[in-house]
Amino acid sequence: MSEPLRVGIAGLGTVGASVIRLLERQAGALAARAGRAIVVTAVSARDRSRERGVDTAGLAWYDDPVALARSEKIDLFVELIGGDEGPARASVEAALTAGKSVVTANKALLAKHGMALARLAESNHVALAFEASVAGGIPIVKTLREGLAGNSIERVYGILNGTCNYMLSRMELEGLSFEACLADAQKLGYAEADPTFDIGGFDTAHKLAILTSLAFGTAVDAEAVHVEGIESITLADLKSADELGYRIKLLGVAQRTAQGIEQRVHPTMVAKSSAIAQVMGVTNAVTIDADAVKELTLVGPGAGGEATASAVVADIADIAKGIRSAPFGLPVASLEAAARIPVQRHEGGYYIRLAVHDRPGAAAAIVTRMAERQISLESIMQRNPPAKRGAASADKPVPVVLITYATSEANIREALEAIVTDGYIAERPQVIRIERE
Repeated sequence: MSEPLRVGIAGLGTVGASVIRLLERQAGALAARAGRAIVVTAVSARDRSRERGVDTAGLAWYDDPVALARSEKIDLFVELIGGDEGPARASVEAALTAGKSVVTANKALLAKHGMALARLAESNHVALAFEASVAGGIPIVKTLREGLAGNSIERVYGILNGTCNYMLSRMELEGLSFEACLADAQKLGYAEADPTFDIGGFDTAHKLAILTSLAFGTAVDAEAVHVEGIESITLADLKSADELGYRIKLLGVAQRTAQGIEQRVHPTMVAKSSAIAQVMGVTNAVTIDADAVKELTLVGPGAGGEATASAVVADIADIAKGIRSAPFGLPVASLEAAARIPVQRHEGGYYIRLAVHDRPGAAAAIVTRMAERQISLESIMQRNPPAKRGAASADKPVPVVLITYATSEANIREALEAIVTDGYIAERPQVIRIERE
């Protein structure tokens, strides 16, 4: 059996401690599969006195993760610090420059610096592995990079943020308000004290940028992703979706189009009959549309110490076996620039909720504005109409829901701008895209 693979871990939070436990628990099986033992020899963390549930007494301890990354005591550096700059970036760069392979779970770092880090790994003939950066324990990186190498992929989309999926699930099933759901998610540790990164869609955008590169051979470019969060979703939207046979999910979608690869993150209505609509709570799911396998959906835990550690250890095991894939599937020089396609060019069906003043001619004016932009309406629903018209009801807004056939985002926006200008609606229109199967 070959010499042991000596592993250094920077970051001993929930995931880091879980990685150590998993490597110890599966030591025999991993050694048999890799042909060599895998041993943690050194660690780095800010607080040496903190109780982590793992024994670090026999390990070399580094206060500076960059020093650990350069240490001769390790062969492989595992970065679990987090953040796109600071110690995380500096230590990963140091390890790659020193000729050490790197395993990371850091999607923010990869979304911002993935191409530069991949070039550094290539030039030093080492691995940069990041299975844990997207969808937790779901092996989506290896699936796209290796498992589907013989496929041409048309679309990859999924639920990539457990916080948002948990909140939308509870709002739908229990009738809780957005604010109540968010407060509960924060109490349970599913949402941060400042939840903007999650509920604003930015976490999903970083993960989608990585998946897009793997699926379509493009350079990682998080700035090319159109991003909307779930802050505007109301119980009225969820109820209407239910009546129409849909569920609302925050999806990350990357799709091949005639103009290039479209990348977008936004609340989406998906048919209840679809596999992804069944995914509730903090679970993640990714669906891939490809020519040979047709449709493939992977579902599993998107976060948590054990699930994320599973993905980290899978990468460590590959490196122990001597497997070194191009980080994003192709050499960096072969990756194409991701076209920044404006979301206005997106074509699909739309759900539109309007608060319409109950005045003569309002409905006709709205339909006319839609027709002027060649928008065909699949259905119109008026909810809770006044019992009879009178002075008291004349200015009371009536909820009206429109479902369109496929049209462009630009047409929708232009029609709604005209409707707002006409003065027939009382508040900002709600627009949710419909993702067809």
